[in-house]
Amino acid sequence: MAPVYPAFPVNKSGHLPVSSTHAIYYEECGLSTGTPIIYLHGGPGGGIEDSDRQYFDPSHYRSILFDQRGSGKSTPHACLEDNTTWHLVSDIEALREHLKIEKWIVFGGSWGSTLALTYSQKHPERCLGLILRGIFTLRREELEWFYQKGADMLFPDYFEPYKAIIPVEERGDMMKAYYKRLTGDNEEERLKCASAWSTWETATSKLMVDPEYIKKVDDPKWALAFARIECHFFVNGGWMRDGQLIEEAHKIKHLPIIIVQGRYDVVCPAKISWDLYQSLGGKDNKNVEYIILDDVGHSAHEKKVELALVDAADKFKSLKA
Repeated sequence: MAPVYPAFPVNKSGHLPVSSTHAIYYEECGLSTGTPIIYLHGGPGGGIEDSDRQYFDPSHYRSILFDQRGSGKSTPHACLEDNTTWHLVSDIEALREHLKIEKWIVFGGSWGSTLALTYSQKHPERCLGLILRGIFTLRREELEWFYQKGADMLFPDYFEPYKAIIPVEERGDMMKAYYKRLTGDNEEERLKCASAWSTWETATSKLMVDPEYIKKVDDPKWALAFARIECHFFVNGGWMRDGQLIEEAHKIKHLPIIIVQGRYDVVCPAKISWDLYQSLGGKDNKNVEYIILDDVGHSAHEKKVELALVDAADKFKSLKA
């Protein structure tokens, strides 16, 4: 397995208006005539980072990265208006058409895998293949495991401050209670809840708790977009029926797909990726490669995960647009 590629610059960037309210920030990197690959960031609300482009060989790929509505450099910041899974799917298509791309490889981890599955199931004819990490399919049981009861059994010391910010009488539905505050008029309360929500997620993202990673939360602008947009999407179940992405996986089973999953992923447990793999045909489907990494958690920034993702992108160099 090869390490991530050395840092390289952005060739072109800009803002694409996608509605009367929203404009999404995007970047083009690598070889302008290369195989197109689009990177879908996590969260939702996380935004892209400079390191995200380093999975893709700049001498082969034309990599496209963008900040989803309300995230990163997209405007307006942390906006929930007209911000749903289906709006984001439409944005991906708008970006593809704007860049005059016929087909591309779709790459996404965590929430990015959710969006990749949603997009590819709606537009399979636009996909050359999928690279997915830390699978998340937005089922209610997945959300309750992490935000209500389940993951707290493994990280009780970090769950306690996340829970403590909500009054006892509202703790029967933590996401609903957070949403009420993250969308309320009290700015101090919004920022306090954004910090608690985001700290819980960053603390549990790696196999070993990484204090440096948790420091991302020190940026209140990032934390507010991350927490508000995530909570908005999750209380609304992603605006799709429960289990839809698993049930409709048959629509993409003909595509080359690589799934990379951490064995000890607490945010998106391995059972989710296993359910997806089975719904794609499991070991009988030679188009799908399922990779379990035995000593990592959820984050793409754990070394073995980085290596596996670079390896996956290198394997897909044989795909042609």
